[in-house]
This record gives sequence, structure tokens and C-alpha cells, in this order.
Amino acid sequence: MNYFQKNKKNIIIGVIATLLVAALIALWLQKKVIHSSDDIVGLVYPSTLKVGDTLSFEDKTQFAKTKKWNFGDGTTSDKSKGIHFYNKPGYYQVTLIIDNKYSKSFPIIVSARTVPKKDSVKVVTLIDAPSQAMQFENVQFRAISDGKQFTWKFGETGRIDSKDKLAIYSYQKPGDYVVSLITDETTEPVLHQIKILPAYDALEEEVSVEDSYAKIDNDFKYHLQQIAYGNSFNMHYNYLLKTYLCNNENTVVKVNDSKVNNFYMYCAGLQFDKNNVIQTVKVNLDDAQNCVTKVDINQSK
Repeated sequence: MNYFQKNKKNIIIGVIATLLVAALIALWLQKKVIHSSDDIVGLVYPSTLKVGDTLSFEDKTQFAKTKKWNFGDGTTSDKSKGIHFYNKPGYYQVTLIIDNKYSKSFPIIVSARTVPKKDSVKVVTLIDAPSQAMQFENVQFRAISDGKQFTWKFGETGRIDSKDKLAIYSYQKPGDYVVSLITDETTEPVLHQIKILPAYDALEEEVSVEDSYAKIDNDFKYHLQQIAYGNSFNMHYNYLLKTYLCNNENTVVKVNDSKVNNFYMYCAGLQFDKNNVIQTVKVNLDDAQNCVTKVDINQSK
């Protein structure tokens, strides 16, 4: 009996054991060296989101040497983890590419973000206007409203006087008037009361010289106070300049018996240093009694 026949059983067992070991080694090598797309470990979440929401991504692939994320909207990333935002709704394929060889895709659905409805409570319509003005003065009326259509009645003509959001009107007669504003946002007219004082008339013979000066002083004081309140600078400044100062912007202004300035610089400062209270105004006229040459003002805060 030869050696093979004598040890046949042991030889067969040895061959089988060797084959098993070889198979195990081959399987191990396949797991360690030979890879496929199934070996990619990537996370992309959530799979459904809205425009502007955060998409998170992360790669946990052990064997990866290089990686690249393609988000399907023209943007890419080579980071292991991060976040991404979509600007438009649609269906996207997020693809993870490992070592420029293996890839795995993740479907993402991005829906449009719904625009919240406007609050059903409408902004209350108001009239921004002075409660007192002078005859023949240009008075400014402004609608505080979200409306697009405006109908003004200033109470003097009985007709529609303006259809602008910002309207300017000059009353021809003194008196008390009720201003009415209707918009496409209101069901009832918005009302505003205004008192129109008579304009100073230098030719009015029945008025004494003292009363004439007092009217000028009060009229001057009223328009300076309007500037101090932050109302239309040009309107009140030009009124005083043309009516009393004969267009001389360098007319001397003395404040609180000490500070001397010209008329323009004083009014400009009054416009920016608001909330001054004009207590008294005394004007001095030239010999012809036509132009104011000096203004004495007492004011405080």
C-alpha cells in the first residue's frame, strides 16, 4: 500500500481545509480591496423639503480616498458632511461619487414654499394735516393708507378737490371746515377738522397800527412754529420770506435777546433742532412799512 492510499483520508481533509481557507482569504480580500457602489455609506436627509429648507448630507464610506457631492442643481461639494439649500422647486438627484469610480444617488423632492396670506386686518386710514392754517396758504393733506384710490373734499367748494394721495389746497375764505377722504380701503369717509384764519391785509383801514403789528407777529410766530413741528419747511419758509421779508434771506434774527443769526440759518436750524416752542415774535419794519428788517424771537424747549 503506497503513501497516498495509506493517507488518502487525511489528504482529502487537508485539501478541503486549504480550499476553505483560500475562499475565506478571497472573500476578505474582496471586502478590503474590491469595492462596489453598494459599499458606499452616505446619508442625505430629509428626502422631501421646501425651497430654502436645509438639506443635510454626510459620507461615512470607510475606503473613500476622494469624494464629491453633486446636488443636481449645478452645485457640488467635496466635504464629508454639510448642508445645502435649493432655490427652486423640483425633483433632484443628489449623487455621491467616491474615488471618481463608485457612485450612489439619493432622490430629493423640493416643493415651493407657500406665501402666507396677508393679515385680514387692514391698516386704519388716517389724514395727516394741520388743524389750523391761514387763508390763501397752501395746506398739505396726506393720506396714511394702503389704498390706491383717493377722493378728497376739503369742505369749501362742495366738489371733489383732489384724487392724489398727497394733496395741497389753498382756502379762499376763513372759517371752520371738515375735510373728507374716501379710499378704496374704507367703507366710510375719514374726516378731519381744520380752522382757517384770515390772512393779514396790510390795506385794511379799520385795523389799528398796533393790531396790524400784532397780526404780523402772530402770523410770523405761527409759521415758525410749524417749521419747529417738522411740517413743510418750504411752504412756511417761503410764505414768510415773500410776505414779510421782501425775499431777503439775510434779515437779522435775534433769539432770546442774545443769539443773532440771519433768517435762513435760523429757520434751517429750527427745522433740524425740532420741538422748540416759539413764545413771542416781534418784527421791525423799514421806514416804508413794507419789509421786515429784524425779528426778535423768544423760544424754549
